[in-house]
Amino acid sequence: MHSAMEPASANGKGKPTDILSRLGKRSLVFVGLMGAGKTAIGRRVAQLLGLQFVDSDHEIEAAARMSIPDLFESYGEAEFRSLERRVISRLLKSGPQVIATGGGAFMNEQTRRTVARNGVSIWLNADLDTLLERVSRRQNRPLLHNADPAEVLQKLIDERYPLYAKADVEVMSRDAAREIIADEVIDAIAAHLAKRKFRRGPGS
Repeated sequence: MHSAMEPASANGKGKPTDILSRLGKRSLVFVGLMGAGKTAIGRRVAQLLGLQFVDSDHEIEAAARMSIPDLFESYGEAEFRSLERRVISRLLKSGPQVIATGGGAFMNEQTRRTVARNGVSIWLNADLDTLLERVSRRQNRPLLHNADPAEVLQKLIDERYPLYAKADVEVMSRDAAREIIADEVIDAIAAHLAKRKFRRGPGS
C-alpha cells in the first residue's frame, strides 16, 4: 500500500491526464471511518480529475427511499450492509468515477474483492481526536446513538483499521485544508498506478 504523509508539491507527480489514462474504467473508492473526510476529499479529487463524484450512502438512501438512520432502525445493520454491498457493486460497474463509501463497507470481504477488481481504494486514515471533533458536528450517525462517541470510535478503530490497511493507498486525514489532502491523494494514486500494471478488465 502506498502511503502519502507529506504535502504534495506544486510539481507533484499526480497529473490528471496520466491518472485517467492509467485508471481506465476503474473507479477511485474512498474508505475510512465516519468523519475521515471521504465526502469532502472525494469531491475535491473528483473535481481535480474531472470525474463524477458519488456518495454510496446517498445512493443507498435513494434505492431504499429511506434515510440511513431509518434503515438501521427498521431493518437492522445486517440488512443495511447487504444493501450497501449491492449498491457499491452496481456503482463500480459505471466507472470511472469517485466513490465515497460508508465506514463499514470495506469490512465486507466480497466488497473488498469487487473494489480490488474494479477500482483503486484510498484509505483516509484519521486519529481519534480528529474523528471526534468532526463527528460531533453531525447527528446522523446511527452507530453513535445512545453511546459514548469516543468509546465507540476507538472500538471501530481497533476493529476496522487492520482491514482499511488493505486499501491500495493510504493518506492521513487531519486538520489541514482539504485542498492539501486532496493533492496528497492525487499524488499517492499516481504513484500507485505507476507501479502497478492492471490487467485489462471488461470494457477497459
